[in-house]
Amino acid sequence: MFFRWDWLRPVLTAPIVPTLSPVHPDALTVGIFEDILRAADTGDFLPYDKDRRWGGEKDEKVLREDVVHQPEHTLIPTLTQRGRGTVKVFAYGLRDSVVDEAAELAAKLAAAHDVVNARVVRPLGPGTAHPRGTRIQLKDFTAGPCPDPSGPVRPVTDWPATVQDTFAPFAEAMAGDGLAFLHTQMQAGRCGPVLAAAVEDRVVGAIGPMEVLPDAIERPQLMPQYFAVLPEARGQGLGRILWRAAMHWGQSHGAAYQLLQTEVGGPSDRLCQADGLTSLGFIHTTAA
Repeated sequence: MFFRWDWLRPVLTAPIVPTLSPVHPDALTVGIFEDILRAADTGDFLPYDKDRRWGGEKDEKVLREDVVHQPEHTLIPTLTQRGRGTVKVFAYGLRDSVVDEAAELAAKLAAAHDVVNARVVRPLGPGTAHPRGTRIQLKDFTAGPCPDPSGPVRPVTDWPATVQDTFAPFAEAMAGDGLAFLHTQMQAGRCGPVLAAAVEDRVVGAIGPMEVLPDAIERPQLMPQYFAVLPEARGQGLGRILWRAAMHWGQSHGAAYQLLQTEVGGPSDRLCQADGLTSLGFIHTTAA
């Protein structure tokens, strides 16, 4: 075993695991950290990796030989060759000095692997006084019912053909939110249902894909979705209706929970906070 849990557990201020992103707090064990090291050797997806939905090969991997594991802090670097390449160093430690050490390691590894971007990823606890970056939120489907909201939302394939035809231009307009990629996966039949909101026979918002898969401890998890509403259609409550329709779908299809990442202070963040989701901490990413 590589990691000492008595060293690592005290500095896990938020349930962030390199290459996997957030995990349920109950799944945060030394085993899951050992798993990401084994995956680095094989290049395979872990069985519970959310990215395996898209097929292909896992692009991001842990740089196992460069992990720093000490009693008061742990640095875990990862490498992705996508685009111009990125090294991220996940900095686990209670002292702020861990960021400087992580930045130095990230810059060194970026140069060694000839990639352009070097980043430091620091998890922060839910009690952080001045939160910044991305909030990790937990929706617990066992805590109470998620009623089906009224409104113009249904699976894309349930809309009339004339409405379905408007999904492509909607997806292109919202490419920056991942909808163009999602549309490509839909056309290839490689993802679950996508819920769409339509107004005047035109798709103006969507959330998906809707998929439930087991996590590292075999608990059914509603997978993360792409979520967007056209700028001109905002302010009408469609985002909230789409969100609640997705939560109803997840609960009715057996999911125990969903983990979300929302930009602190952004529309999705405010929506989730208003709906009473549990904050598990934050992810603050900076350039090295």
